[in-house]
Amino acid sequence: MDVEKRVKKAIKGNKREFEFLINLEKEKLYRIAFLYVKNQTDALEIVQDTVYKAFVSIHKLQEPAQFTAWIKKILIHCALDFLKKKQKVVFISNDLLEWIPDKAIEIDTQLDLMEAIDQLNGKYKSVIILKYYEDLPNKEIATIMDIPEGTVKSTLHRALQQLRVVLEGECANG
Repeated sequence: MDVEKRVKKAIKGNKREFEFLINLEKEKLYRIAFLYVKNQTDALEIVQDTVYKAFVSIHKLQEPAQFTAWIKKILIHCALDFLKKKQKVVFISNDLLEWIPDKAIEIDTQLDLMEAIDQLNGKYKSVIILKYYEDLPNKEIATIMDIPEGTVKSTLHRALQQLRVVLEGECANG
């Protein structure tokens, strides 16, 4: 059975199909949440909150084909809400390094990059994570963030400019 049919059944209240869909997405959801909070416990809490919110509102999903984008959108909102509530300093652990795609980059550079990404506002941070860590096309990012595709491009451009400024400043100070 294809995923879209399973989503339609989940929308109609089939709990097993919803569970199946969550099992398909759980690793991606965890990875995104972890990139926001850099902590396994907090990331799991965000994923749990996301699954709950998705479960109680799946009947509102209009387009079954958009399930993945829809649940990632919920996750991003949960992650940003979590960070607003916590408003804490996040220390980067060595566990984070396994999530960084380019293993050839030196550890110091990886840490600088993650620290720089953490300094971005929520919108910029989201677009960077979705584009470069989840490798999503701009169209899907637009759907997840509920903004036009052109806005994704300009937001990505501004986020990269801001990252360059932060990283150049760290290089000058380091």
